[in-house]
Amino acid sequence: MGGPPLRPDRSTLRLALVVGGLVLAVLLGFGLGRLNPPPSTASGAAPTAGGHTHPPGTGAHSHGGAAVDQGTAADAAGLSVSAAGYTLTPSAVEFPVGRAGELRFQIRDQRRRAVTRFAVVHDKPMHLIVVRRDLTGYQHLHPTMAPDGTWSVPLTLTEPGVWRAYADFTAVADDGGQTAVTLGTDLTAPGGYAPRPLPAPATTGTVDGFTVAYEGTPKAGEPTPLRFRVSAGAATAPLERYLGAYGHLVALREGDLGYLHVHPQSGQDGDAVTFQLTVPGPGRYRMFLDFQVAGVVHTAGFTVTVP
Repeated sequence: MGGPPLRPDRSTLRLALVVGGLVLAVLLGFGLGRLNPPPSTASGAAPTAGGHTHPPGTGAHSHGGAAVDQGTAADAAGLSVSAAGYTLTPSAVEFPVGRAGELRFQIRDQRRRAVTRFAVVHDKPMHLIVVRRDLTGYQHLHPTMAPDGTWSVPLTLTEPGVWRAYADFTAVADDGGQTAVTLGTDLTAPGGYAPRPLPAPATTGTVDGFTVAYEGTPKAGEPTPLRFRVSAGAATAPLERYLGAYGHLVALREGDLGYLHVHPQSGQDGDAVTFQLTVPGPGRYRMFLDFQVAGVVHTAGFTVTVP
């Protein structure tokens, strides 16, 4: 009746230990996986970004298969030499009036290293906008970069005064992440500064024999489609692709010269080119439309008042 206690045989004991070990391994692996998420799969190479820019505050999104951090600012860009961990460092900021010079600069990261990897956006890795404080003398330039990360471009400041230079780029970090940034710095041309008043608001203008007109009324804080048409006489001008699209639009705010990213639609909209513009608040803005016909780039300017 009171026989010896029952003991599991060795094979049963081994099976129990194996099963218990597997269960423990699964539980440990799950816990470690939650503590250490897998690393990003972004390539170390700089992929080509899509041929467009976006309004500020749109958040991270895909550009050529890589995540692009657009930041969270809802206002205009280009108001500071530093943003999003990057700093614009020009080698000189004073230029003789009306004489050709060379603007040289670097983009440096938080460790003060010169950035040398940039995504191609609108067919170029770097767009440089230069304009005088009264929003005259607009120039859209494309610098070239040396191996050490120094950008250079010929530059002529045609009139005395303070000019604003905007570096518009998408930097590629060590981990492959992309950050779209616009940084700004002031340049000076010595002499008496006599600012010109902004032209009156108008939706039609002429430049180099072309008539340019647009439809759409920008409203503060709301994306607004602007449809531009370019004509030569009674005929629609045969627009050619310029910087990956049939037009390129920049808007600058009077006063602080805040720079607005403008989102172009791909392709043409019938005989028009359409852009999405979001202005951050009321005020007066100057819009500059670049378009290309017969291999020549032309720029039309418009003043718009946002109530």
